[in-house]
Amino acid sequence: MNLLKSIATGAVAVALSISAATASSKRADIVQTAVDAGSFSTLVAAVKAAGLVETLQGPGPFTVFAPTDEAFARLPAGTVENLLKPENRGKLVAILTYHVVPGKVMSKDITGKKTKAKSVEGSEIAVDATSGVKVDNAKVIKADIETSNGVIHVIDKVIMPQS
Repeated sequence: MNLLKSIATGAVAVALSISAATASSKRADIVQTAVDAGSFSTLVAAVKAAGLVETLQGPGPFTVFAPTDEAFARLPAGTVENLLKPENRGKLVAILTYHVVPGKVMSKDITGKKTKAKSVEGSEIAVDATSGVKVDNAKVIKADIETSNGVIHVIDKVIMPQS
C-alpha cells in the first residue's frame, strides 16, 4: 500500500510540474509583456488610468506601437501628468488607442511598403517600411515582440491622432 501511495504521489507531482512548465512556456499578453519588459512603466500607468487593461488583455489580436519611457519623457513638461488626470481620460484613451491597430501585423507583412493602418481610435497611422519602419513620425526601434494576444513594436516617440 505504501508503494502504491508513493507512486500516486509521484505521479501527481510530475503532473503538477508538467502543468507548471506548460503554463510558464505560454506567452504573456500585451499588458504583462509590457510590465515584464521594464521600459514601459509610463505606458502601463497610462493604460491603467485610461481603463484599457482588460481590453489589452483580451483575445485580440492587437498590434501595439509601444512608446518607451524615454519617448514619453520627450513630451513637453507636464503633458503626461496632465493626461493622467481623471478629467482628461477621454483624451488619454484617444491617444492610447491611436497606438493600437486591430489584428496582428508583423514587420515581414509590411517590409518595403508605404501604407496606412486604421487605428482602434479611428484615425489612420502612416506606415513607411521602405527603409526601416516609421509610424507617423516615430521610428520602430524593436519589432515583432510576440504576445499571447498580438504583437508589440517598440517606438521612440509618442504618436498623436490628428484630431
